Amino acid sequence: MRGLQGKVALVTGGGSGIGRAIALRLAAEGCPVAIFDINLPAAEAVAAEAGHGARAYRVDITDLAAVEAAVAQVETDLGAIWLLVNNAGWDQPAPFLKTGPELWQKIINLNLYGPLHLHHAVCSRMQARNGGRVVNIASDAGRVGTSNEAVYSACKGGIIAFSKSIARELSKHNVLVNTICPGPTDTPAMAAVVGTGDEAQKWKDSMARGIPLRRMGQPEDYPGLVAFLASDDAAYLLGQTISVSGGLTMN
Repeated sequence: MRGLQGKVALVTGGGSGIGRAIALRLAAEGCPVAIFDINLPAAEAVAAEAGHGARAYRVDITDLAAVEAAVAQVETDLGAIWLLVNNAGWDQPAPFLKTGPELWQKIINLNLYGPLHLHHAVCSRMQARNGGRVVNIASDAGRVGTSNEAVYSACKGGIIAFSKSIARELSKHNVLVNTICPGPTDTPAMAAVVGTGDEAQKWKDSMARGIPLRRMGQPEDYPGLVAFLASDDAAYLLGQTISVSGGLTMN
């Protein structure tokens, strides 16, 4: 992609799944990548695999002070952040009426407040430098809803709306914000929910039958679009929400 060589990228939740795939692709494009993850050994393994000056940081994105300190450290270690990828997320699927405030707050803290914290810490620097890119990894759950993921869907819908609003605010400073909405994706996070073995595979096969491309998403299906949105070729793309779902959702 044009214009990415040497540009510093920050990827949250980069220790596994989609975040790992994004970090590796950005490193391959020549970006020094800062990998934020609550699981430091996982982030360190990805940084070692990525090379190109990638560094791992243990960060709890639900803690604004910790985020501010970590972002400052990244800019000391690697230089000015050009690209922020808000990828970290978590859910515990269950019928809404069988859950309560403790779980709701945990989901909201990570999936909504976490990205807000990163925007606040990183975009202020981008604005001062008059340039940067943000790619928010939301979910089609935030566009069409998902059974047993009501609060998670609410957070992702919130991120979609927030992204459009902050894109308008930051556009005059050449900070471009866009959103990617993955469809169902075969990741370690999904495995933690549905398990492994024959029953889990039957569930995945059933899900895949409803997708026009007849397969679930893989982590590697998303990094190319992230790289594009961070590149010079996307200099006129702003405030867009793009579904990547094998045709499951079409707009």
